[in-house]
Amino acid sequence: MAQLNREAKIDRFLDMVEKSGNIVFFGGAGVSTESGIPDFRSVDGLYNQEYDYPPETILSHSFYRKHTEEFYRFYRNKMLCLNAQPNMAHRKLAELEAAGKVKAVVTQNIDGLHQLAGSKKVLELHGSVHRNYCESCHERYDAEYVLHSVGVPRCEKCGGALKPDVVLYEEGLDNRIIQEAVYYIANADMLIVGGTSLAVYPAAGLIDYYQKDKLVLVNKTATARDGIANLALQESIGELFEKIVIA
Repeated sequence: MAQLNREAKIDRFLDMVEKSGNIVFFGGAGVSTESGIPDFRSVDGLYNQEYDYPPETILSHSFYRKHTEEFYRFYRNKMLCLNAQPNMAHRKLAELEAAGKVKAVVTQNIDGLHQLAGSKKVLELHGSVHRNYCESCHERYDAEYVLHSVGVPRCEKCGGALKPDVVLYEEGLDNRIIQEAVYYIANADMLIVGGTSLAVYPAAGLIDYYQKDKLVLVNKTATARDGIANLALQESIGELFEKIVIA
């Protein structure tokens, strides 16, 4: 097949969306960065000045256990972006779901922006900052409670330490969420993968369960899996989704 130019790729993407009735979206950090949420892997000057450990170390299970207060200092500063608002990608996916075209959103993000935009079927592979629980009595707390706490947040009922319902490094993914994601991806007629370099496993391996001919990868830079895609676009996902017209 001849190499398509940018405009032809966008037209082909829009045609695929229009003609598909069972779309699944698989998204990563690049979806949220367009809402102003920083990708913690992008180590900036502020990070270097403030922390003695790389983010992957701080966000590990063992670091959380050994240095809980330092974990929460980073977590409040870098992970709790509670003023962020959904961007066009979030909103358009919710509209496509309401129109019966998108069947599920599978996300590696923990910010809850898909639900805030109106999406109902959201499978959160890495959990959510909006769910926190007491490790002693399992009482639930929201993100605002954690954000405005000091030091290690404590349960108001029993005084136990709170833990975010997010998957830290060294922790396993929820098998029920994985199985449900596999089901939706395997049965989709179109799989759109957006805002991820597909470098984080096991989540990135989920796309291998899609075996049809409408695999679309959308990322601002090339990904390791572009070669297997039916269509790969190096675009802003919000700007691309803004072009989708829902009849």
